[in-house]
Amino acid sequence: IAEQYLKKGSQAYFEGRIQTRKWQDNSGNDRYSTEIVANEMQMLGGRAGGGGGAPMESGGQSQSKPAPAETAPMDDGFDDIPF
Repeated sequence: IAEQYLKKGSQAYFEGRIQTRKWQDNSGNDRYSTEIVANEMQMLGGRAGGGGGAPMESGGQSQSKPAPAETAPMDDGFDDIPF
């Protein structure tokens, strides 16, 4: 999904796990690859930045998160302290 919607320099947030693989090249040397196995992706920035939109899960399904509920200011009782 990231390959389709992001370009070089686009801002994105990924959530998942890091996985390291060991493999051998044609010369028989051990090589290591570190990959991010993402289960959630969020494109950041506006359309000009190559991002925007709803969070995407690894199944390609859009996921919308509810906005946090607004809370009333808390009265901590410190208004009468002179400093």
